[in-house]
Amino acid sequence: MRSTTSRGLQPNVLGTFDTIVMAVAGSAPAYSIAATTAVLFAAVGPAGPAALLYCAIPMFGIVLAYARLGRIDVNAGAGYSWVGRTLHPFLGFLSGWALVLAATVFMVAGSLPAGSLTLSLIDPELARSTPLSAAVGAGWFLLMLGVVLGGTRLTVRAQLLMSGVEMLVLLAFVAAAVAHRGRAVAFDWSWFGFEHFHGTEGFAAGALIAAFYYWGWDVTSNLSEETRNSRRTAGLAALVGVGFVFLLFEAFTVAVNVLLPADRIEAAGPNVLAVLGEEIWPGAGGRLLIVAVVLSTVATLETTLLQVTRTLFAMGRDRTLPAALGRVHRRWNTPWVAVVAVGAAALALFAAAAAAGSLQQSLRDAVSAIGLQIAFYYGLAGIAAVVAYKALLLRSVKNLLLGGVWPLLGSAFMLWAFVESLGELSTTALTMGIGGLLAGVVPMAVYWRRGSDYYRPARLDAVSALAAAREAAPTGPASRLRDQNYATDF
Repeated sequence: MRSTTSRGLQPNVLGTFDTIVMAVAGSAPAYSIAATTAVLFAAVGPAGPAALLYCAIPMFGIVLAYARLGRIDVNAGAGYSWVGRTLHPFLGFLSGWALVLAATVFMVAGSLPAGSLTLSLIDPELARSTPLSAAVGAGWFLLMLGVVLGGTRLTVRAQLLMSGVEMLVLLAFVAAAVAHRGRAVAFDWSWFGFEHFHGTEGFAAGALIAAFYYWGWDVTSNLSEETRNSRRTAGLAALVGVGFVFLLFEAFTVAVNVLLPADRIEAAGPNVLAVLGEEIWPGAGGRLLIVAVVLSTVATLETTLLQVTRTLFAMGRDRTLPAALGRVHRRWNTPWVAVVAVGAAALALFAAAAAAGSLQQSLRDAVSAIGLQIAFYYGLAGIAAVVAYKALLLRSVKNLLLGGVWPLLGSAFMLWAFVESLGELSTTALTMGIGGLLAGVVPMAVYWRRGSDYYRPARLDAVSALAAAREAAPTGPASRLRDQNYATDF
């Protein structure tokens, strides 16, 4: 059983509650609703609740896959390591590369709304300027870059504060939306059906956008080397986090459908939560939800930075990218070279976004490109879990369903959405999504020829890994019972 906590990252910093907060913050409830609701509505109309529901079912399969893989391989690279050791090192590298690309693009897709919304608290006219929004968003990004560089303990404390305030505001508005008497249209159960998708391509486009909503919970796996009892904790936190944000997403998407007419949703764009807040609580409501979105965006910038820098750290440590990325700061125990590299790449993208002109179009393209990359590496991880546990799947019905059928369903859904949505995306989104993935072939080929040990992996097999864990674990009835529960960590 491989564990790499001795190679530099500080172990046992995060507990169970901390990790659950990270999972929720990684999915960025307020930001995802604000930045993506109008994009989702443009793709599937009022069927947003259905897209979120039908994407959540396979997404839980991917969560189970991550939990099971994390139990037998504790690695900051997560899918990069697991896919490489079960399917093929080339696919593993591309999984890590897809996450790095998605996270780097998200630095801009997340920071631009943070800048725009911050300016809107001062003067709504200022928020219309894309260059100014990019400049303020870059300021937020640099602040979070400094927090992440300062160590995991500082990061956790900042996260608890930001996410705590965000959750209080969002839950208060869920209650207020339920009690609100005004409505644009009556609630309709057809919003959870298939009739508004207009074919399989529309359904796939909605699923890809919904995947972006949920994305980020897997930061718990990237933090596994820094988490207490991570073989259990990372998977548990991901399951709780995804379940919680699913309920929030559904509540707010239904509230938007009921309280706002279609033209207001489309006109609001990334400010849809502010418009919803004004509808529910005129005057202060819009500003309160803007504050929640800013906090959510800044919080998820932090978790995304953790995710991408830990992945780059693992790739540098394995020498599948420059070895300097695997260096850890002596005082802060953070992969400082990876942090600086991500910062430089993101600032270059900020400059490009400032010159692009349209904030809403930039967000739409970024969300679609990120969705492609998410579907790609989540899909491979689902298959990897089934391959790693294949010898255990027929030992019980629970193993077969939770360890085989559900992860495989999640994987098939993600890869189907990836392929099916290609015809619906803009040239810019395809260039960022597919072109970015193909660009990863170059560093992969270079470091493969240099003979990185990553390309000669020890195969990841659950039977031998769990047997090694039982030998290393304390003896006793409770521990023996826990080790025999192969199906899930929860």
